Amino acid sequence: MSNDPMDKIADQLGDIQEASESTAQTSGVKDRNLNLILDIPLKVTVELGRTKMPVSELLNLTQGSVIELAKLAGEPMEVLVNDKLIARGEAVVVNEKFGVRLTDIISPSERIEQLK
Repeated sequence: MSNDPMDKIADQLGDIQEASESTAQTSGVKDRNLNLILDIPLKVTVELGRTKMPVSELLNLTQGSVIELAKLAGEPMEVLVNDKLIARGEAVVVNEKFGVRLTDIISPSERIEQLK
């Protein structure tokens, strides 16, 4: 075993390079695995509100009927992915189409809690 400081530095640099190459390989695997799922289609739903009504009221609906929702005007809409809440937002108009501006993203811990 050598006591030369330059040999010790060379050994440490070799260890760092090996660790770096190992991390790059692991990162490449992770990127490749992530790329496998990036094209999977998901159902995204924006919920304006909900209500319950008896069948008789449902059958009496006609064109122009108004359904009162259990949500107040201006209250955030819920954004669901595969029926799981992931965010809340507000309605916006973009190029004459409706959209949703996200105002609150559900934290990862809250999303995990929903899965239980």
